[in-house]
Amino acid sequence: MCTIRASRVAALLTRLVTLLGLVALGVLGPATAHAQSSPGALATGLHISDGRLVEGNGNDFIMRGVNHAHTWYPGETQSLADVKALGANTVRVVLSNGHRWTKNSAADVAAVVSQCKANRLICVLEVHDTTGYGEDAAAGTLDQAADYWIGLKDVLVGEENYVIVNIGNEPWGNTDPAGWTAPTTAAIKKLRNAGFEHTIMVDAPNWGQDWQGVMRANAQSVYDADTTGNLIFSIHMYSVYDTAQEITDYLNAFVNAGLPILIGEFGGPPDQWGDPDEDTMMAAAQQLRLGYLAWSWSGNTDPILDLSIGFDPSRLSSWGQRIFNGANGIAQTSREATVFGGGNPGDTQAPTAPGTPTASAVTATSLTLAWTAATDNVGVTGYDVVRVSSGSETTVAASTTNTVAVTGLTADTTYTFAVYARDAAGNRSARSATVNVTTDEGGSTPGVGCSVGYRVVGEWPGGFQGEISIRNTGTTAISGWTLAFSFANGQTVTNMWGGTPTQNGGAVSVTPASYTSTIPAAGSVTVGFTGSKGATNTAPTTFRLNGSTCATT
Repeated sequence: MCTIRASRVAALLTRLVTLLGLVALGVLGPATAHAQSSPGALATGLHISDGRLVEGNGNDFIMRGVNHAHTWYPGETQSLADVKALGANTVRVVLSNGHRWTKNSAADVAAVVSQCKANRLICVLEVHDTTGYGEDAAAGTLDQAADYWIGLKDVLVGEENYVIVNIGNEPWGNTDPAGWTAPTTAAIKKLRNAGFEHTIMVDAPNWGQDWQGVMRANAQSVYDADTTGNLIFSIHMYSVYDTAQEITDYLNAFVNAGLPILIGEFGGPPDQWGDPDEDTMMAAAQQLRLGYLAWSWSGNTDPILDLSIGFDPSRLSSWGQRIFNGANGIAQTSREATVFGGGNPGDTQAPTAPGTPTASAVTATSLTLAWTAATDNVGVTGYDVVRVSSGSETTVAASTTNTVAVTGLTADTTYTFAVYARDAAGNRSARSATVNVTTDEGGSTPGVGCSVGYRVVGEWPGGFQGEISIRNTGTTAISGWTLAFSFANGQTVTNMWGGTPTQNGGAVSVTPASYTSTIPAAGSVTVGFTGSKGATNTAPTTFRLNGSTCATT
């Protein structure tokens, strides 16, 4: 993903081919493919059994985690502890074999594995340099990635309980994706012949999204090429997967065939190519007991996909809140690997109910809740905070401690909250007593406390792409906003993501998308757009947010 997001546009320009291509390719179905058991499986740690990823003790392991761009941000090692504190049980770590980016050394990879283990996280390691091979001239091959892993063998041998080797990220673009099968099979065999006993993960072609069904059609033959049977397929779900039918059909094809699969990357915020259906992705993964790894923790060039703002776990974006604290999210569904002592299959005793929550730091849009901690025979691993309304419940936050900030509230509104406790085995306590809290009056319109950065990302004859970054320089969150500015040279917004434009002559008014509607104090959101232009394309000079003039950067 990351810097190459724009390359996916080719997939969507030929979107109609998807349906025809899947039929023509003879895609997997329950009557056409059946995964083989692996009596000769070598793996003593994480391995595949009956089409599922399991630990060395045979306990199901369902990945619930995020991607972290380690190779571009090697100093952000605290991120592993941060995602663990938010409930993740897995992290997929971006590495480079030196073909395109700076090579991650054996010492660095050993340190990453050690940090994953120290934070009780399963570590999926991937080479990112293969991204878009065949379409992106800068991409490396899967064979080169396999050589990199072989060079790390001394670091990785013995870590089979903790490490999964994802050979190469999105290792084929949209050009002749049928070419994916042979090099994928060859790379698997090369690693097995070199003595690797780890579970191996392989990504799909079409920039990971397999919209032409090549991985789906050839999954059985690729799986059979691994003599250990310890292979798992990874589908990346972005704008191609914008309907529930597409998502469930794809995942069920593998499940019905007995072939292991997870969602190795996915996004939720809509962009210029479509609006991924992340709710169905997460619900289907939970229903089918499949893993998912959200893209990505922080540091994207397209910041709508940052789960945290500036690598700060206290500043989750709306996308981050959705992943960690939303329905079927990480806080609700993640279970720690038993190799770390979590998820004891024999533990059926639920924690005691937490104490009645109390509210403090109440503002118009946020508050802090605290409660007396629950107890458990093994140990409490987290809490779910719910809003109670008309007999129904909605999860609004999750925490690993007995306090949490609840944001995104409406001014002068009464809310009822309660808390549940969870343990590592997934047992949930009875609900705590409820507390009623009324938010302060005042609403969300800020005073002068904003700055706006405007830049042209690219230009072509008659058109251009722009980006607007809106920063809240105030001390309270902005919930809901309208940004106004004017073009001077007849420019027209033709498409926008992150907001909805209204234009009258040169005057433009932008209201937010759902995932950009709240701008945290000291935080920012980004709106992107494409537009038409003439010979001159002067940038707007004045921006007003909710009527207040913003500084420009």
